[in-house]
Amino acid sequence: MGLLETLLIAIGLAMDAFAVSLGIGTSGRASTAGAKSRLALGFGFFQFAMPLAGWLAGSRIAALISGFDHWVAFGLLGFVGGRMLWSSCQTEVETHAGDPSRGRVWLILCLATSIDALAVGLSLAMLHSSVLQPAAIIGVVTAGISLIGLLLGARLGALIGKRAEAVGGLVLVGIGLRILLGHLLS
Repeated sequence: MGLLETLLIAIGLAMDAFAVSLGIGTSGRASTAGAKSRLALGFGFFQFAMPLAGWLAGSRIAALISGFDHWVAFGLLGFVGGRMLWSSCQTEVETHAGDPSRGRVWLILCLATSIDALAVGLSLAMLHSSVLQPAAIIGVVTAGISLIGLLLGARLGALIGKRAEAVGGLVLVGIGLRILLGHLLS
């Protein structure tokens, strides 16, 4: 997988964390530099760790499904991207009481925004791709985009939060389609 594809996947995966960061920034519940840092670094770390976990799991089963692994990669990325698109069309707003940069709320937010990265790691294993560099790029991009979301939240959260998630979903579906077509047309 090339650097451009990795960056596009990283940006797509970061959109959930970006949307959550915009919402938190809008709410003013993470107003200190420490709170913003804990959230951005937490989102980035979990986005780094989940592809590693998915890759480890996927590398164990890759040999069993090598004949149709491109379909699995397409299905996983399509599912994740489709879910992000669906979520971007919903009007419900999730709220959590308390400081979102600490404790259980922080853990839930970090896990919820990084589950998609687990599927990407699984896809990388199916494609027999390395995982360390993509995982690091995904983590760094997510941390940076999350911090931007927290800083912009008060001004832009209501305006672009759901659109960012929709764009991320489209990117993931597009990459999944490219993987499938690349395999079928070669």
